[in-house]
Amino acid sequence: MALLVALVVALLAAVPGLRSVLDDIGEMSPWWIAGGVALELASCVSFVVIFRHFFDRVPVLAAHQLAWTEMGSGALLPGGGIGGLALGGWLLHLAGMPSRRIVERSSALFFLTSGINVLALGGAGALLLVGIAPGPHDLLRAGLPVLVAAAVAGVVVALPRLRRLAWHARGATLLGDLSSGIVEAERTLLRPRWRLLGAVGYLGFDIAVLWATLSALGWSPPLAPLVLGYLVGYLANLIPVPGNVGSLDAGLAGALVLYGAPATKATAAVLVYHAIAFWVPGLGGLLGYALLQRRPARARRPAEAGGPPPHVGYATKQ
Repeated sequence: MALLVALVVALLAAVPGLRSVLDDIGEMSPWWIAGGVALELASCVSFVVIFRHFFDRVPVLAAHQLAWTEMGSGALLPGGGIGGLALGGWLLHLAGMPSRRIVERSSALFFLTSGINVLALGGAGALLLVGIAPGPHDLLRAGLPVLVAAAVAGVVVALPRLRRLAWHARGATLLGDLSSGIVEAERTLLRPRWRLLGAVGYLGFDIAVLWATLSALGWSPPLAPLVLGYLVGYLANLIPVPGNVGSLDAGLAGALVLYGAPATKATAAVLVYHAIAFWVPGLGGLLGYALLQRRPARARRPAEAGGPPPHVGYATKQ
């Protein structure tokens, strides 16, 4: 990761057209950067809150460490949050939690947080499309996000109904576990509790970090284009690059420019945003994982696997 970061900095310094990006970064207000770090911490804490909703039988301290481990691995591993959930599931499996329970709970967490993203995508696009929010109002940049959000929501909602179409027993079982996760995510949305604010804050505070880095350069974008630029740009996470170095930066900067941001300022703001969004959960994840490994072996057994009661402790979990 250090090598990749050094290569990016060397590229910015070597290419004449990109040197202005470094100049913009150097002129950023440190107070805005500090605010961005605080907002990223708030986003991470929000994830811990919603994580506890789905893994409420895991002891509190261990669940916090596990949530930070997932965030740290999600920042480092290709695939973003999916990679973090995969590592968390592996650790929970080592701790003895049943595989079916892992799939149900992890998929519910994934579908809920993804559902918040889809709602934000469709809502921001709709505000632009009807002309309520400032920004581009054309069908490509405003209407297409609405159609994509509606299509994705329709497919996910229909997935539990497709369980009966699975031919093989193994496939049917996996689809059934995923379907249970979708149903649980729907139930959380329809019967909200206070921990649902964690899912909203996890996305909202992270977008606010990008807003802070843009504001540090003297450009405060309207809310709807910022949300769309963020969500569209994050599609670059699908490219399997460790830490998403380069891919996420290009995706976010390009999407922000598409929604009206100045190219140089967008690139500089995205580079600083990515540094914050990588190191804050990354360092927290390293600490969380180290603390998990130091827990006594007998305390690593999650309550859901028939181990000791929650007040005793937890072991090598997710």
